Parts: sequence; structure tokens; C-alpha cells
Amino acid sequence: MASVSMTVNGKAVSGEIDPRTLLVQFLRENLRLTGTHVGCDTSQCGACVVHMDGQAIKACTILALQCEGADVLTIEGLANGSDLHPMQAAFREHHGLQCGFCTPGMVIAGIGIAQRHGGDVSEAVIAHELEGNLCRCTGYRNIVSAIAAGAKEMADA
Repeated sequence: MASVSMTVNGKAVSGEIDPRTLLVQFLRENLRLTGTHVGCDTSQCGACVVHMDGQAIKACTILALQCEGADVLTIEGLANGSDLHPMQAAFREHHGLQCGFCTPGMVIAGIGIAQRHGGDVSEAVIAHELEGNLCRCTGYRNIVSAIAAGAKEMADA
């Protein structure tokens, strides 16, 4: 067993884990933060995207021990009580989800896109940057629209 400590959604957390534990496993199994989904186990789908030290990463591709001392943000850490994060609100407003399985990863990825490109990010850039996030229910049209709207709201806030 190994010890790991990090900050998740603004709270210091630690745990005793098997050294082979992936970050997504630590979040879901140890911390019971089940909004980060496991979709493929091969880093192809993006359902497990979280932010680590401000960068969007796939939590199924990194060991929890590699996150020692890191600041991790999951979908559960976005809303402020009942006030949704602007990207979450944009997904709701623009119907950027259907079954919801990919939605946490899409929202977190969208925040990263907005942070990198600002409020006037083009739909072509959004579509290109979402290539690592799969949705099996939608045609991506509403997801792209939601991210564009969320990016604008984030920039205006």
C-alpha cells in the first residue's frame, strides 16, 4: 500500500491505495465522487476528464500517486451550491446532453477549451478539441453550441 494526498474540489484528501490505482479509481472508489465516469479504460472516450493543476486530463491514464500534492477538480466541484458553473448552465440551456454519461467529461473539457481560447472560441476549434471526447447519443451540434455559450459566459463573468 502507498499513501497519497491531494486537493480534490478544494478539500485536502488522502488515502492508502494500491500503487497501481488510477486517479479515476481513487476518485470513484475511495472518495465516492462518481461523476467522473469510466467509459473505455483506454483513454479513448473522455468520460473521465478532470482538471489537474488547471489542465484537462483523462483520469484513466494517470496513477493516483502521480497526483501527489496536485489540485484536482471534478464535475462535483463546479457548482456553488445550487448555482451551476456557467458551462454547466450552458449545457442545460443548449441541451448539450442526452443520456448524460459523457456529460461530466464534456463539461470539464469545455471549461478547459474556454480557458485556453476565451469567450470567442470558434465552433471549429471546439469541434477539433473535442476529438478525444466521445458521445454516442448526440450529433455533437448541441455540445459544441453549449461549449461556445459557456465560454462566452465564462469570459463575461
